[in-house]
Amino acid sequence: MPSGKTARPHITDNKDGTITIKYQPTERGLHEMDIKYDGNHIPGSPLQFFVDAVNSGVVTAYGPGLSYGMVNRAATFTVVTKNAGEGGLSLAVEGPSKAEITCKDNKDGTCTVSYLPTAPGDYNIIVKFDNKHIPGSPFTAKITGEETPRLSQKHLKTSQLNVGTAADVSLKIAETDLSSLTASIRAPSGNEEPCLLKRLPNRHLGISFTPKEVGEHEVSVRKNGMHVANSPFKIMVGQSEIGEASRVKAFGKGLVEAHTFEMAEFFVDTRNAGYGGLALSIEGPSKVDINCEDVEDGTCRVTYCPTEPGSYIVNIKFAEKHIPGSPFTVKVTGEGRIKESITRKRQASSIASVGSTCGLNLKIPAESGSQAMTAQVTSPSGKTVDADIVDGGSSTYSVRFIPQEIGPHTVNVKYRGQHVPGSPFQFTVGPMGEGGAHKVRAGGPGLERGVAGAPSEFSIWTREAGAGGLSIAVEGPSKAEISFEDRKDGSCGVSYVVKEPGDYEVSIKFNNEHIPDSPFIVPIATLSDEARRLTVTSLQEKDLKVTQEASFMVQRNGARGVVDAKVHTPSGSSEECYVSDLDGDKSAIRFIPRENGVHSIDVKFNGCHIPGSPFNVRVGDPGLIADPGLVTAHGAGLLGGTTGVPSEFVVNTCNAGSGALSVNIDGPSKVKMDCRECPEGYRITYTPMAPGNYLITIKYGGPQHIVGSPFKAKITGARLSGGHSLHETSSVLVETVTKTSKVGGAYSSSSSATSAKLTCDASKVVCRGAGLSKALVGQKNNFTVDCSKAGTNMLMVGVHGPLAPCEEVYVKHMGNKLYNVTYTVKDKGSYTVIVKWGDDNVPGSPYKVTVP
Repeated sequence: MPSGKTARPHITDNKDGTITIKYQPTERGLHEMDIKYDGNHIPGSPLQFFVDAVNSGVVTAYGPGLSYGMVNRAATFTVVTKNAGEGGLSLAVEGPSKAEITCKDNKDGTCTVSYLPTAPGDYNIIVKFDNKHIPGSPFTAKITGEETPRLSQKHLKTSQLNVGTAADVSLKIAETDLSSLTASIRAPSGNEEPCLLKRLPNRHLGISFTPKEVGEHEVSVRKNGMHVANSPFKIMVGQSEIGEASRVKAFGKGLVEAHTFEMAEFFVDTRNAGYGGLALSIEGPSKVDINCEDVEDGTCRVTYCPTEPGSYIVNIKFAEKHIPGSPFTVKVTGEGRIKESITRKRQASSIASVGSTCGLNLKIPAESGSQAMTAQVTSPSGKTVDADIVDGGSSTYSVRFIPQEIGPHTVNVKYRGQHVPGSPFQFTVGPMGEGGAHKVRAGGPGLERGVAGAPSEFSIWTREAGAGGLSIAVEGPSKAEISFEDRKDGSCGVSYVVKEPGDYEVSIKFNNEHIPDSPFIVPIATLSDEARRLTVTSLQEKDLKVTQEASFMVQRNGARGVVDAKVHTPSGSSEECYVSDLDGDKSAIRFIPRENGVHSIDVKFNGCHIPGSPFNVRVGDPGLIADPGLVTAHGAGLLGGTTGVPSEFVVNTCNAGSGALSVNIDGPSKVKMDCRECPEGYRITYTPMAPGNYLITIKYGGPQHIVGSPFKAKITGARLSGGHSLHETSSVLVETVTKTSKVGGAYSSSSSATSAKLTCDASKVVCRGAGLSKALVGQKNNFTVDCSKAGTNMLMVGVHGPLAPCEEVYVKHMGNKLYNVTYTVKDKGSYTVIVKWGDDNVPGSPYKVTVP
């Protein structure tokens, strides 16, 4: 209570798995309520709420939506304006996601307000009357990701599937060879994107695309870069063809109840809803494989198989909006899964010394032996040398090198140009740093996929973690036989056999803490005799390009059934591939990659993986492809810091290609994170709010950690917020650009571009924003520059101050030649902002800016 006293509320058990808490307040002010179960805070606890002594004539607000709520559920509260006289009511909700606000006047002096948060976190709710905050405003509401605070701290697992429903349009094209043609479609707004060409059931060629705008679209079909006859084609899109979620119906038992290890099904009817993408996600105690197939009557049948009992949430979105009734809550009953585990003691490894041979042992099922393998060692000072690979027989290899320096070395081991599981490795020469679970690495085919009845193998490297207890558990539809082999050099091999197919969860713990990325979800297939007959041809494993169609063939070799394929992207989403039957025995599988990095493709026949599935393919130029082995991180913020003070570190991505950089910071409090580009890569700053250990995970271009990740930072200082027993995770994801560390050549290419006369007109550029007239010291000042009507050229922005040029000017292209410019100034006085399009000043430039 505000005075510091505590009081016990009244708790009643409703006998249906929920409880009611009642409390009659006696003081006005901010109250905090702890809700604990077995001594631990439940998610969302402690709750804060504001108690006010009501005088008539004051606007007040009350209701659950002012203090707590769930993701994707409307949070509501009531505002009472009785007897408050004249004045305007204004409402705002600020938080991690945009929240749609609706307000309903109840015509009795009250109004009901509801908002829909779509991401968990703290939201500020601002209620003003006559431009003044009402008592208690801004209110803070804690929005949790869980449907009801699960009393056992079992994490929810989310499974997703995106299915495009696309319009098929037949085009008059004389060409017969599909493989030499490319197609793109331009919408009325000017957006142009690639689209898939396909052979329609009437044997004509056509395209499939998902219309998002009304009006005339233009389709260009090109062969070797040249338009084919009749191209570009014109297509009209009417309002009824645009996807409309409110016209979608979903029905079936699988939206209400289900049983573990049995297929649950429901149907989605999009026939009257136009064209749009259907996005399905199911969250609950277990991962599920979502499958979707078209039924003859035009609806689609969705099946999933839960493996743990409990409550699941099914979200169905069409054209990016929830359909009526979504999210659905499904009750799953039945038995859970079977868990088997083993524990082994690990001794500390002997210390490696400069000048003596060091070895790292691997077990890799490499068909072509060590010829296709390469290994390189980078020393702490940045020198890279090749290492020797010694074949030890039966798929074991030893990487050997002689270090010349003390400290942590990076060992990159690749097979056919791709990192092997576990690579890049860290190998410390000389005294070891502080060990622990976060320094353990694990990798191998047995953590990615397997076959029932056959051994699945993987390796664990504990050398960098020191001495401790290692425990391995396998949980799933059947009992696992686990065997363990100690290789005596800080690594060990694990092999397990399970009888039944399904998804298994492999947990690896060191000193009772999960190692990075544990638990691993491993799909175990039954290789049916039919699926064994299928072979894949013309699969290009690397050098695929973003937004260019990729395709390969599957030869059925006489087997009868359905081939389907799904692609998993580096950022973690998955979508169905487009499968077309070429003749009785062959299928073509096609998809358009949208990001750089390693994609994995599941190819199944009658629901069973075919040999070699999932297949890995690499998207991006070999020089530009994201390589986590070439990324390093340095800075004080990786080691420690103080609460309330920004800590920083730099992720160096020079020469490591481009891909998704993801940084996660997990610890006792949420942290404020900021990521900025700098010459060598990205500078990350974070501000921790509670003392303790924070794990900083850095991944690049997919699921692989950079070397040394996760880093453990020890934060000291006073607790400013947070600090429940719960862990809080903050993350940032950046789609990086390619950087090189050579500066000399950076300008030569652009100067030749300007010398060629570009068709442009600087007078058509429009600049808008407060940053063109006034700026504040130490803040980000910004303005926008719209060059969409000004032809082609380069945008130059300069800011000059009374004493020196400006600290930093940041120009970001937002798309369609619209730029956002931010700059920061250190000194007061008058500044000049120059904006040029090519060599010419734009209208209004140079601008005079005053800094008060």
